[in-house]
Amino acid sequence: MRIEDQILISVDDHVVEPPSMSSFYRDHVPAAFKDRVPRVVRKPDGADAWLVEGVEISTFGLNAVQGRPAEDWGRDPHNFDEVRPSCYDVHERVRDMNANGVLASLNFSSWPGLGGQFFAQQGCDAEFVKVMIRAYNDWHLHEWCGAYPGRFIPLALSGFTAGADFVAEEIYRMAASGVRAVSMHPEPHRFGAPDYHGDEWDPVWRACQDTGTVAVFHFGAFPKFMPRSPFSVISHSMGFSTALFAVELLWSPVMRKFPNVRFALAEGGAGWVPYFLEKADFVYDHHRAWTHEDFGDIRPSDAFRRSVLTCFIDDVVGLKNREMIGPTTIAWECDFPHSDSTWPRGPETAMAGFVAAGLDDDEIDLFTWKNASQWYGFDPFEHRKREECTVGALRASALDVDTTPHEYGAQRVASKAVADGAGSFIESMTVPTLAAV
Repeated sequence: MRIEDQILISVDDHVVEPPSMSSFYRDHVPAAFKDRVPRVVRKPDGADAWLVEGVEISTFGLNAVQGRPAEDWGRDPHNFDEVRPSCYDVHERVRDMNANGVLASLNFSSWPGLGGQFFAQQGCDAEFVKVMIRAYNDWHLHEWCGAYPGRFIPLALSGFTAGADFVAEEIYRMAASGVRAVSMHPEPHRFGAPDYHGDEWDPVWRACQDTGTVAVFHFGAFPKFMPRSPFSVISHSMGFSTALFAVELLWSPVMRKFPNVRFALAEGGAGWVPYFLEKADFVYDHHRAWTHEDFGDIRPSDAFRRSVLTCFIDDVVGLKNREMIGPTTIAWECDFPHSDSTWPRGPETAMAGFVAAGLDDDEIDLFTWKNASQWYGFDPFEHRKREECTVGALRASALDVDTTPHEYGAQRVASKAVADGAGSFIESMTVPTLAAV
């Protein structure tokens, strides 16, 4: 297989919510909540932040650095002028996906948190949380994913801080609109909710099982680092932190109680999985006589391979050990626009790993699009012919996209929409400073 013949579906990318989302909120929440919708404020120092119930939440940092020179990543962008427009503009996002040869993408939220927890962190009432989660999910489905049918896999926020019954209700509601993925949080107990070792979340797992919805857990839990740990420690530990959560998930009752529920671990790699599975079976065989763990007629490793999808950006170790992991449980990710992303050379990076691991064409198809399609119930060829979905075909439609790193700023915004004088998010951000709020 040539690089240009690949079909790429990324199971982990991110949206930096645009300021225009406030307008959608105002148009889609009950009257009593219109004055409480999140909005962007530009502070006196020029920084942009979302204001949620009087609390500022930054949306930038290393989660929005693609398109800027790598040596500049340590100086976090602090407003919408300083990031590549495709971070927040869906039209520019699709152009950048084309330039990277990516057919479709599953996008996680930014400032609301992995499960929408930032709507609740200041003691907001439960009804506020529910209204805002519903509105966010509707925006994500209709305004972001709906702008380009066939280019995005919709992902609902769970709103887990509002309780299991609400999450289940939202899963059913979104499933009725074709959404088959919900973003959960790996550490609900940090926010006053139960952990996953009891039956409190059973309504959620039941809803996932009933609707075929995948419960997605993005990397987000950090171990307790040393006081002077550099950034490299954090970045290096991401896969291992995911493995620690996977241990909790595997030994929780959910996989045994709801064997048909599927889970996905995002932005955590796959190279750690073989030893993880080997150790799981050792613990089970060695200790089950007194721990009374019972996986029935299968072993813990079998349950994990049956129920959990992992993903990779650049993971030759994982690819070489694909048979131990489970070839149908591994999928590719781009992680745009985070600092780990391989944009705009995603196809080249992926193929280099495939060659190093000795994959054949059928295996490449599994990891680049078939596993993602099967796991999320997504038909990549529903809206375009297969030959129009390849890396080569998509890149041919994006020859005018400039992928050269730029120092973005108020004087230079590399956005075709801005250049055309249409849809300029920057110009529309006439918002009060905090002093005037």
